Amino acid sequence: QIHLVESGGGLAQPGGSLTLSCAASGATFNIVAMGWFRQAPGKEHEFVSHIKWNGSTTYYKESVKGRFTISRDNAKNAVYLQMNNLQPEDTAVYYCTAATGRIPSDSWPPDYWGQGTQVTVSS
Repeated sequence: QIHLVESGGGLAQPGGSLTLSCAASGATFNIVAMGWFRQAPGKEHEFVSHIKWNGSTTYYKESVKGRFTISRDNAKNAVYLQMNNLQPEDTAVYYCTAATGRIPSDSWPPDYWGQGTQVTVSS
């Protein structure tokens, strides 16, 4: 079992920045990739970004490329999401996720989810 705990959500103005953090514990040796999904009100969960645990391959949702940057710290079993130039459409609950097999996508859910952290972008 893998346990994920997020932190760092909050309120930002359009054009502002926030950084999300996530720490994993438990059977972390099984992790293949970690990253983030989000869910806006009334919408389905959607893939945001993931990073492979070995190597540096990253994956991003098209609409966040160039604005969001994912990084990891294997020694701390942690993953981070630096979000710049935030827009109102980025408002959602952001979930830290972990995969032990296939890299997650909109059509392939991750194996583990955190409890979620709210990100609100509003003036």
